Amino acid sequence: MLEMSIDQTEAHSRRRANISDLARDAGVSTATVDRVLNRRGGVRLPTVHRVLSAASRLGYQLPPDLLAGYQPPPMRLAFVVPAGTNRYLQMLAETIDQSGEDTQPHNVTCRADLVTGFNPKALADRLRRLAADHDGIAFIALEHPLVREAVGAIHAGGVHVLTMITDLSNSARAAFVGMDNRAAGRTAGLLLGRFIASTHQSGNKVAIFAGSLSYRGHQEREMGFRQIMAESFPRLEVIGRREGLDDPARNYAHAKALLDQHRDLVGIYNVGGASEGIARALAGVRRPQRVTFVGHGLTTDTRAHLVDGSCDAIINAAPDTLMRNAVRMFCNLRDGRPVASGIDPIPISIFVRENLP
Repeated sequence: MLEMSIDQTEAHSRRRANISDLARDAGVSTATVDRVLNRRGGVRLPTVHRVLSAASRLGYQLPPDLLAGYQPPPMRLAFVVPAGTNRYLQMLAETIDQSGEDTQPHNVTCRADLVTGFNPKALADRLRRLAADHDGIAFIALEHPLVREAVGAIHAGGVHVLTMITDLSNSARAAFVGMDNRAAGRTAGLLLGRFIASTHQSGNKVAIFAGSLSYRGHQEREMGFRQIMAESFPRLEVIGRREGLDDPARNYAHAKALLDQHRDLVGIYNVGGASEGIARALAGVRRPQRVTFVGHGLTTDTRAHLVDGSCDAIINAAPDTLMRNAVRMFCNLRDGRPVASGIDPIPISIFVRENLP
C-alpha cells in the first residue's frame, strides 16, 4: 500500500499541464489560450508567442501544424567573444557555433564573433558593425566609455544587447547573463581559507591573479574574495594582484616569480582564465609548504590539474547554460515578455577532483 501511495503522489506531481497552467505561466486569460490553441484569431502575435513559450516550458503537447502556423519571426544573434588562448572562452565560442539544433525551434540563428581581447575600441567598433545585420548581440563587456557609448547607440537603433560573464555599469544593455561574480569571489575565499586552515600551515600570504580589471566581473570577484578573507580569515594576508590577461605564459611567469619571492605563500586565487599557467608553476616548484589553488572555468586543462592535485577547486558556469539563457532572454525580448521571464539565475558550480563529471 505504501508503494502505491508513493506512485500515486509521483504521478500527480508529473501531471500534464492544462489550459489554466498555460494561462498562469503566460500571464493571459484562459480564453486567450483557448483562442491560440484553436486558431480563432484576434490575438496579437507577441501574445501568441508567450502562450507557445509557456507550453514549451510546461511540456504541454502542441500539434506540430499549430507550431508551424505560429512560427515566430526569425532572429539573428551574434555572440562577441574575445579571441586568444583562454580555453574556457574557446569552449563558449564552440558551444555557440554548434547550437543550431537547440535554437532552431525558436527560429533563432547564433554565431560566435571573435574580437581582439582587452581592446575597448576594437570591441566598440565590432559591436556597431554587427548591429547593422543582427537582431541581438551578446558580448563579454569591457568597462570603458567607448563600449558604453556603443551599447547605447545600438539599443537606440532597436537592437537588443546582453552582457555575458561580466557586466557593464550604467549601460543600456537589456540584461546580464552570468553568475553573481561577487558571490563567486566570496565562495573562492571561503574554499581557499578553509583548505589552508585544514593543512595547519605556518605561512600566511595568499595572492590574487586577474585577467584584467577592465572586466567588471573580475573586479567584483576580487572584492568578494577580499571581503570574506577579512571577515573570516584575518590571519591570511592578501598580497599584490597580478594581471595575466588570461594568457598561460604570463600567468606562469607571474606565479613563478611570486613563489620565488614569497616562501610563506600558501594560497592563490585566479579570478580569470588561463589557470593552467599557474598550475604549471606550482607543479614545478619544490617548497616546504603546499600552495592551495582555486580558479575559474572547467576545461580540459583545469580538469587535468584537479586530477593531478596542482589545483584544488574550480568555480564554473557551464558555457551551454550561458548560451541557452541568453537565447531565451532574446526570445523574451522579441516576444514582448519581461527579459528574465522563466529563466533561473546561473548557478555557481564548484568542482573538485572527487566530483568531476
